[in-house]
Amino acid sequence: MVPAPRSLPFVAAGITVLLWASAFVGVRAVGHDYSPGALALGRQLAGTAALTLVVLLRPSRPALPRGRVLAGVLTWGVAWFGLYNLALNTAERHLDAGTTALLVNLAPVLIGVLAGLLLGEGFPRRLMIGMGIAFAGVLLIATTTGSGHRDLTGVLLGLAAALLYAVGATAQKRLLTRVDPMTMTWLGCVAGTVFCLPFAPDLIGTLPDAPASSTLGLLYLGVFPTAIAFLTWGYALSHFPAGRLAATTYAIPPLVVLLSWTLLGEVPAPLAFAGGALCLTGVAFATIRRRPAQLSSSRRPAQLSGGR
Repeated sequence: MVPAPRSLPFVAAGITVLLWASAFVGVRAVGHDYSPGALALGRQLAGTAALTLVVLLRPSRPALPRGRVLAGVLTWGVAWFGLYNLALNTAERHLDAGTTALLVNLAPVLIGVLAGLLLGEGFPRRLMIGMGIAFAGVLLIATTTGSGHRDLTGVLLGLAAALLYAVGATAQKRLLTRVDPMTMTWLGCVAGTVFCLPFAPDLIGTLPDAPASSTLGLLYLGVFPTAIAFLTWGYALSHFPAGRLAATTYAIPPLVVLLSWTLLGEVPAPLAFAGGALCLTGVAFATIRRRPAQLSSSRRPAQLSGGR
């Protein structure tokens, strides 16, 4: 049954969440054989190839952006497809997939901060309290992953990935008013690929010795969590406010924990679960507002009893 047009953005968001959750597990598995730079380049090459094929097969090809818009799209691509992937790949060499996903899922709160700074939305009290709760969770995760330098490095890189994700989502929302989602995703992936080209010797040197399963995993990361998921994300973002769509990513950490437990046998430490719960609680408190209908309905019984 073909989904109704109004449901397509919701379907797109669900596909993105599922594929991005699988990416955390895939990076953790493939990262044992490919360095962070080689993994980033290989993933972007596969994603660029898939997206180029999609663009060539389109019935109509919109005009490419120019000037400042093109520069903005390319910068966005370097930040999200290039720098974000390098930070994520390196973080997962120090932390398990579930813990990394919990840290990256601070991005919705950071989007709220960027909206306050760049879009004039201010800094509501609810946002500030939620940020405090979320960062308390980050500190708990940092202390439970160990006391070594490697673990702290992983936490810092996870936070850097969250910041890059938040910046990318905020910039993309503004750029989508000037360029269509497919063209923007394709150009961004190309820019990320060019940025990662210095890692080509590492990728070429690793390919002959890497297990076939890891190479297939690298191709999966490029085609599905990169090409397909970013296309569905861009489509959904063109229909939803950035903050509302970011809220759907709350489902990613539980999915990652389940997938990494099932496929990799990895489970975060018990206190890391508690830290992750604090992160999600803070993010939800800061970004999910009570609906006016809920407030009015909560007052309705008193009003009715007064009328009687």
